[in-house]
Amino acid sequence: MLKLLCCAACLIMAAIPAKGQVTVEAAIDSLQLLIGEQAKIKLQVSMDANQKLRLPLLRDTLVKGVEILEIAKPDTQLLNDNKRWLVSQEYTVTSFDSALYYLPPFKVTVDNKEYQSAALALKVYSVPVDTLHPDQFFGPKTIHEVPLTLDDLAPLIYSVLLFLIAGALAVFLIVRYRNNKPIIRIIKVEPKLPPHLSAMKKIETIKADNNYRKEDPKQYYTELTDVIRTYIKERFGFNAMEMTSAEIIERLLEEKDQASINDLKVLFSTADLVKFAKHSPLINENDMNLVTAIDFINQTKIEEEPGKKEEPKEIKVEEKRSKRGRIALLYSITVAGICAVTGLYLTVRHIIDLFF
Repeated sequence: MLKLLCCAACLIMAAIPAKGQVTVEAAIDSLQLLIGEQAKIKLQVSMDANQKLRLPLLRDTLVKGVEILEIAKPDTQLLNDNKRWLVSQEYTVTSFDSALYYLPPFKVTVDNKEYQSAALALKVYSVPVDTLHPDQFFGPKTIHEVPLTLDDLAPLIYSVLLFLIAGALAVFLIVRYRNNKPIIRIIKVEPKLPPHLSAMKKIETIKADNNYRKEDPKQYYTELTDVIRTYIKERFGFNAMEMTSAEIIERLLEEKDQASINDLKVLFSTADLVKFAKHSPLINENDMNLVTAIDFINQTKIEEEPGKKEEPKEIKVEEKRSKRGRIALLYSITVAGICAVTGLYLTVRHIIDLFF
C-alpha cells in the first residue's frame, strides 16, 4: 500500500511542470500525403506566464520541397490560475515532389534561451498511374457551354431597367422644362399723383375724423403740418421735412408774396405751440387752420395740362414660384441623366462579361 502511494505521488509530481520549466512539442496531423495535398503541423510551447517567448520566423519554405501555405496566428491558453501559458501555432504545408522529407526541430527562444521540439518526418507519394492500360487515358474534354441562369441575368436586367426608367424620366423632364415657360405677371403701376392731389387726399382723411381734432390736437397738428411739409418739398423742391417752421416760411417768401404766406405762418405757429407748449386750441381754430392748409395748396398748386395725363405703366414680373420650379427641374434632369448613364454603363459591362 505504501508503495502504491509513493508511486502515485511520483506520478503527480511528474505531471506538474516545475517552475520555469519550458516544453516544446510539434505534431503533424498526417505523416503521408499525395502530391499537392496539405498537412497541418501544430507547434505548442508551455512556459511560465512571466517568461518572454519568440517563435520561429518561417517564411514560405519549411525545408526544400516542403512549402508553407499558411501560418496561423498564435493562440494562448491560460493554465494553473494564469501562472502557466500554453502557446500554440499552426502551419499548413504541402509538397509537389514525392520523397521522404525530414522536418527539422522547431526552435523557439524563451527568455533568451533556445528550446526545440522533436524532429518530424513527412512522406509524399506521387499519384499512381496505370501504365498497363494506356487506352484508359482520355484526352481533354470539349468545352461545354454553361447555361445562363436567372442569377446570371439578374444584374443585366436591373441595369437595363435602370437605364430605361432613368432615360425616360430624363426625357420627360427635359420636355417638361422646355414647355414650362416662366410665369409672367403684368402689374399696372399707376402714375404718381401730383403733389397737390396727394396732399388733398391726405387732408380729406384728416378732415373726416372730427373726434381726432378734439381729443388729440397734438397728433392732429403733427399730421397736418407733415402733409404741408411733404407738399412743399415736392412742389418747391427743398427739404421742408428737415427744416423748422421759421426756415420754411423764410424759404417760401422767396417763392411767394407776404400776403399768401401769412395764414400759413399762423398755422405753423399754432402747431408749434400745440406740440411744444401744450397749447389747447379751440375747435374753430382747428377748422380754420385746416382751411388755411387747403387754401395754401390751392393757391400754389400747378395744374396739369388735360392732354398730358400719364397713363398707368405695365411692368412684367416673373413669379418666384416659376423660378424655383425651373431650378428644381434642372436638378432633376441632372440626377436622372446621371442614373441613365450609369445604367447604360452597367448594361454594356454585364453584356461583355456574359457573352464575350
